[in-house]
Amino acid sequence: MRVWCLCALLVWMPPAWGDSAAFESLLNRADALRSADATKFVELLGELDGKVAEATLVQRQRLRFLHCYRKALAGDFDGAIVDLRRLFDETTDVTLKFRTGTFLANTYAATREFAEGLGYLDRTLALLPDVPSEEVRQQGLIGAAVMYNQVGQHDLALHHADAILAAPATGRARCMASFMRIEALFNRGDLRADDEQFSEQIAFCQAQGEVLVAGFIRGYQARKWAAEGRHAEAAELLRKHLPEVESTRYPRLIGEIYSLLAEYELANGAMEAAERYARAAIEQSRSIEFSLPLVMAHRTLYESALKRRDIAGALEHYRSYAEADKAFLDATKARELAVQLVKQETEQKNQTIELLNKRNQVLQLEQQVSKQATTNTQLVLALVLLLLASITFWAYKTKRMQVALKHLAETDGLTGISNRRHFTDVASELIRNGARQNSSLALIMFDLDHFKRINDHYGHATGDWVLRQVATACRSEIRRSGTFGRIGGEEFAVILADSDIKAGRELALRLRERIGAIDARENGGSFDISASFGVSATALSGYSLDRLMAQADEMMYASKQDGRNRVSAQGDTFDYAPVGPVIGPADRRDG
Repeated sequence: MRVWCLCALLVWMPPAWGDSAAFESLLNRADALRSADATKFVELLGELDGKVAEATLVQRQRLRFLHCYRKALAGDFDGAIVDLRRLFDETTDVTLKFRTGTFLANTYAATREFAEGLGYLDRTLALLPDVPSEEVRQQGLIGAAVMYNQVGQHDLALHHADAILAAPATGRARCMASFMRIEALFNRGDLRADDEQFSEQIAFCQAQGEVLVAGFIRGYQARKWAAEGRHAEAAELLRKHLPEVESTRYPRLIGEIYSLLAEYELANGAMEAAERYARAAIEQSRSIEFSLPLVMAHRTLYESALKRRDIAGALEHYRSYAEADKAFLDATKARELAVQLVKQETEQKNQTIELLNKRNQVLQLEQQVSKQATTNTQLVLALVLLLLASITFWAYKTKRMQVALKHLAETDGLTGISNRRHFTDVASELIRNGARQNSSLALIMFDLDHFKRINDHYGHATGDWVLRQVATACRSEIRRSGTFGRIGGEEFAVILADSDIKAGRELALRLRERIGAIDARENGGSFDISASFGVSATALSGYSLDRLMAQADEMMYASKQDGRNRVSAQGDTFDYAPVGPVIGPADRRDG
């Protein structure tokens, strides 16, 4: 899970700026307390506002910076971005400009505007040689590590964190660098097996007054325990320190801990506590778009409703979960695209510089040719042709890059079929055409049975292999008759033009047979693979993608309830015996 804007959590203690000693002292106190004591920090800002007439220009700008931090702390990222951009353009103090740029880059990460954030990060790091304070320079490198973790470049984040830890650094800088290292290693799957790495860093950060950072580290410790099956210990750890987390008044941290508690309490069978924490997480995360805690909380409410056999409630929570999950997945894809776009822009700038250099070379040669036109005519022509060939080559390469980016935006990276967004776009267009031509369409949705058990028993690498095999097995059957996409973890959908409910059911039966024929022994497994299908058609649902998917999802759920490995269609439910043994009983989320 990503942690936004952690660069803002760092506590700088810069040398005194300005002539007002009393105002400077109060300003430094607020700066030091902003991530350690939120209540006192807000009180000090009010006191500073009342004495702003005593401040120098740079001190007033520093006060504006702290107010930007307060806005971000309260979840007003858009307001903080507007003020930070204005301050970045106005201030001439290199230290304040550096701090503002680092904070702005990481605040953009909070709103998932990664391209803008990376752009400001580049502009800010260009100031690094001019920053007089070694401590502030280290904070800038931490800000870069935060951004790289945000955009999934964990190797780069780990490199920056290790560089800070290898050099003399302040306690607060070491606290942040250690956390960046833990986050990068967790997301790479390279954390050590022992728990000392957490307890040591939590104790160290608390000694520096960095309560927020200690809270985030403790969240990763709980995740590690939960991954090892120690859900009860993970829940107890988070409950024990919940008052400390709530005292920070930081919605991002509070929402994250609530969502983790909800997940672990549900795993422990404490459904009432799980639902209470899940609703609290949703309340804390309402102002944070594309929030993973929001996705986790809705999923917990959905799974809890299923356990209580509250079908209507489960459906309602599932819709909220699906919406939040889609928004988060779209934001993740936007993050990946932003990284690619920034790389492309950098490459294009380098290409432009190279072409300009070549053009300058041609101009210089033309000046020589003007003196020796007769003897150098062939040389000038050759150089012009070289320039044209270079321009043609780079134009071709740029076009290829654009095509590759379009493919990346439309394709599921694991299975190679359409992702949810592209499938939805294609399906919507087919439905609009069908409505205009009064032709029928059919929609198939299927979900792999007991997929979570496969992951739990054989590992995620085997689960990924199963998803790829299912996509390959179904794609050849669907290629000429419809559009095929992965719309969730183990959930797939097919849209068929000029097809009725009968044609959809027949294709679903063929797909069911192909999936059942996959031999897991090729990957070293000893399990059967099956899926439950639901089929809907416009003749019964009308020309609405939402209704088609809702009806197909309802039919798929009926297949699950009837024993799995079945095809259920609108107006008719057909019962087919499974093609082989399954792993074991599980709820719907377990496939």
